[in-house]
Amino acid sequence: MRVTKQKHTVEKIGGTSMSRVHELADTLFIGSRTGDELYNRIFVVSAFGGITNLLLEHKKSGEPGVYALFSNADNDQGWSDALNTVAEAMRRAHDTVLDHPADLAAADDFVRERIEGARSCLIDLQRLCSYGHFRLASHMAVIRELLSGLGEAHSAFATALMLRRHGLDARFVDLSGWRDEGHYTLDERIAQGLSDVDLAREMPIVTGYAQCAEGLMAEFDRGYSEVTFSRIAARTGAAEAIIHKEFHLSSADPKLVGPENVVKLGHTNYDVADQLSNMGMEAVHPKAAKMLRQAGIPLRVTNAFEPEDPGTLIDEAEAGSRRVEMVTGLGVYALELFEQDMVGVKGYDSAILDVLTRHNVRIVAKTSNANTITHYLDAPLKSVRRVEHDLETLYPGATLKARNLGVVSAIGRDLSGLRVLSRGLDALEGAGIQAVAVQQTTRDVDAQFVVPRDRMDEAIRALHAMLVERDCKRPQLAA
Repeated sequence: MRVTKQKHTVEKIGGTSMSRVHELADTLFIGSRTGDELYNRIFVVSAFGGITNLLLEHKKSGEPGVYALFSNADNDQGWSDALNTVAEAMRRAHDTVLDHPADLAAADDFVRERIEGARSCLIDLQRLCSYGHFRLASHMAVIRELLSGLGEAHSAFATALMLRRHGLDARFVDLSGWRDEGHYTLDERIAQGLSDVDLAREMPIVTGYAQCAEGLMAEFDRGYSEVTFSRIAARTGAAEAIIHKEFHLSSADPKLVGPENVVKLGHTNYDVADQLSNMGMEAVHPKAAKMLRQAGIPLRVTNAFEPEDPGTLIDEAEAGSRRVEMVTGLGVYALELFEQDMVGVKGYDSAILDVLTRHNVRIVAKTSNANTITHYLDAPLKSVRRVEHDLETLYPGATLKARNLGVVSAIGRDLSGLRVLSRGLDALEGAGIQAVAVQQTTRDVDAQFVVPRDRMDEAIRALHAMLVERDCKRPQLAA
């Protein structure tokens, strides 16, 4: 990659925003920029909205996509039909973005080549695994990687076509390893993809998925595009990493507390970003944030459709003033283990963690006393039940209880001296909500209020009114 004296940025566009990428051609990509100002920017793109759900499985509902159907296939028909559905959805997506007949034809050919190539691969693998010496299960991780890469390759290809039609020298950079016989690490894959790109004269449109020896899906699953994005930023020494979303990072969900009441964060730090990730409000994948933090690269989160707004800068700066910056909530299952014999005995914590890890259950928070350990889990009920079963076997004398609750967190760079717990409890009492549990760590970056699940939204509104609206006399986020 050829660099210039002018520092470059690495910018990521998420799936929801990608579905409206044609609206960004004259704003985010061009706007008021002319000449050299148009370049020194690397764009990393996700698949068009909904495509990865069709390729793998629906992220929220769990509805099976091609991958899930193939892994459980008794015959070819189900997953093959699902692959046809993906092809149709891809064509609809680029039909929205492209309008020139030549570009549409090129995009259609691209989809046909990739989809039919993937189909042939899956048919061959299915035939191979019909012999007893080969097991399909041992190949599923590779299949998941192969299918994931289809979505990002398609969106990057279509976006580059669109931008070239707008007069930009955009280059499609495919890191997905399609028909590539080489075996590269992630750093090597990035270096190869950008090796001859001239940032001063070209705008690379890079796939959010990168095929590599480490296997991004194995460690990061659906968070892989942000890992690719952050690794590119760190490896190329970017001045800034930027994530373009379809909303601003603000003090709460505007739909929940009202757009007239929320406050744009504007400036925060990586500690707060980590707490947001823990609460399912990912500004960036925590592993991606770690890469940027260690490389000393600030992260900016902007609203892609308001390109003149600077958005929210995330760096290592300390808070200029103490305040609650965000109130957010997450539905959890509280798994409580009570064991009278626990007092003074070591090993309960590690044994419970082993079970939770085995079932891939994420811990949001944890409390304990002499004979009780409670984990607040972000997991489906069926996974929690499996954990319960294993713990009952491990500790037959223990009493286990699982409750559906909500964790509402007040987050800020420095909450010391703000009496967040006492004021928060007053707010909940005023709203007629009984707190199940509360806690605040010594680091003073968050305070958590555990409430009944059906009162979580009310709790967010009450805490936001007390801890943000009452304290922050700042410009309000536009509706």
